[in-house]
Amino acid sequence: MVKERKVRDIADLSIWEDAKHMIAKAKEEGIQTAWDRLETQTPHCNFCELGTTCRNCTMGPCRITSKPDGKRKRGVCGADADVVVARNFGRFVAGGSAGHSDHGRDLIEVLEAIVEGRTADYAIRDEAKLLRISAELGIATEGRPLMDVARDLMDVCFADFGSRKHAVSFLSRVPKKRRAIWDKLGITPRGVDREIAEMMHRTHMGCDNDAPNTMLHAARTALSDGWGGSMIGTELSDIIFGTPAPRMSTTNLATIKKELVNILVHGHNPVVSEMILAAARSPELLAEAKALGASGINVVGLCCTGNELLMRQGIPMAGNHLMTELAILTGAVEAIVVDYQCIMPSLVQIAHCYHTKFIDTAQKARFTGAIHFDIHPENALVKAKEIVRLAVQGYAERNQSRVDIPGEPVEIMTGFSNEAVIGALGGTLTPLIDAIKAGQIRGAVGIVGCNNPKFQQDSMNVGLAKELIKRDILVLATGCVTTAAGKAGLLVPKAIEMAGPGLKAVCGSLGIPPVLHYGSCVDNSRILQLCAALANELGVDISDLPVGASSPEWYSEKAAAIGLYAVASGIYTHLGHPPHILGSKVVTDLAVSGLEDLVGATFVIEPDPVKAAELFDKRITAKRLALGLSA
Repeated sequence: MVKERKVRDIADLSIWEDAKHMIAKAKEEGIQTAWDRLETQTPHCNFCELGTTCRNCTMGPCRITSKPDGKRKRGVCGADADVVVARNFGRFVAGGSAGHSDHGRDLIEVLEAIVEGRTADYAIRDEAKLLRISAELGIATEGRPLMDVARDLMDVCFADFGSRKHAVSFLSRVPKKRRAIWDKLGITPRGVDREIAEMMHRTHMGCDNDAPNTMLHAARTALSDGWGGSMIGTELSDIIFGTPAPRMSTTNLATIKKELVNILVHGHNPVVSEMILAAARSPELLAEAKALGASGINVVGLCCTGNELLMRQGIPMAGNHLMTELAILTGAVEAIVVDYQCIMPSLVQIAHCYHTKFIDTAQKARFTGAIHFDIHPENALVKAKEIVRLAVQGYAERNQSRVDIPGEPVEIMTGFSNEAVIGALGGTLTPLIDAIKAGQIRGAVGIVGCNNPKFQQDSMNVGLAKELIKRDILVLATGCVTTAAGKAGLLVPKAIEMAGPGLKAVCGSLGIPPVLHYGSCVDNSRILQLCAALANELGVDISDLPVGASSPEWYSEKAAAIGLYAVASGIYTHLGHPPHILGSKVVTDLAVSGLEDLVGATFVIEPDPVKAAELFDKRITAKRLALGLSA
């Protein structure tokens, strides 16, 4: 008998009042949201949830059971549950690695356009970082023209996507002990595209039919993202758009303003959103907006492209993944401009319920029913001005009687790049290391990633952050966790009142929050770099540090890749719910225990934030004691 899923009350869907207000509005207006669609999709297929379905060839599809008395213990080709689950997880990780790494490739192409003089819309804003990164990667910089150095950096980055190298370039940052582990296991990442392509080849029928071997290559694929594609994306974004520094901004739906032309930028890549912001600041378009009765033009962020602009430009954030539909429901959004990743196709339909223009800008992310603008480095600002003008004209179409913007903006502090943190510490990591040794900061955890409607929105993200800082554990937040932590009051200096005494003292002396906003999802590479720098300074491996990572409410392929490259880098990693691997005991045991022996870290699954914090506390205590520090 199939169990029916109990329909949840609105109060069970989100911890935020602005979200609950807009969910109620959606129900009143007959507009379907992600929570409604989840109800129609449940209960889910057990085979799919366990990861034991295979569609990799047309002899199937096959559904495998690992039960001893099961009739479907092997697929048509003979693959058992272990092989099928490993295949599926490997392809899942490849998809996530491709997403973040392709983001990095786009930034290389923008740098290429700058170097070749094909664009006047983009420039190198942080010349010092360009020279520093180039020198780090072995490029001669002394006495050379800036564009010659930039060309060489571009070539090195492009080469990291190929198949001729033995290792991606930023592995120069990795501690020697960690490199030795990867070399021994055969998982040193050689090239981004090479590892992704090989993952797809290995999981073709008749190739890699040993589950642990497939999983090891999944780790290699993820590492090519974390230390390759994502790291390139972060570093080149800083070079082209500027390295983030601390500043104040605001968050929640109230950052959308009734008296302004509101443009939401959504996706992950700042290449488009930076130009939208520049166009929105142009005098002629501001004049056009005022001529139609608006007080000005308001660019507001969603998800990771919002994080990018928040970090560098201080623009406000309307919300994270599960707020994207609700933002349009305010009735005050003239346009939502998207690039790629984590953009629900439903936004097109919801936009059509209002005057909102849904505009897509990337050939790799087209949406049926959207208005398309094909943006390239050569035409970026011109097209951005056309988009902003379309939004301005839309202000006259707004039905003011349908406008409903709940709440008030919440202040947040943003802009904590590694450069900013080290600068605040006086140019060296020594004060941070001293605070860790003294036990004022017992350890650090990066809380990253998504929302998932299976959870009460942001309950885990916020709950875990609060529990960790109580224990004097510093939190670094990226991606959708940013808005959650901000709305909870954790991203302002006065949040030290919620922290333990040691963390409170350190953060208070620096005037910073106990939860630091470290950027977008691709900026998880900043956390990797910081861990590597600390390990190198102490002469230990990353796995020896009192650190951890968590993606409490994750949903995407990218989150799986992030989690796997964190574990493979030696970082104990928590997930709020498991990936679709439970149909294989071999794969599950490897993920939650076996990886500890291989790479010095493992995954842990725990849906309760207090229990998850206790697990981190226990792990950090053990690592501190092993380093000869007090618990």
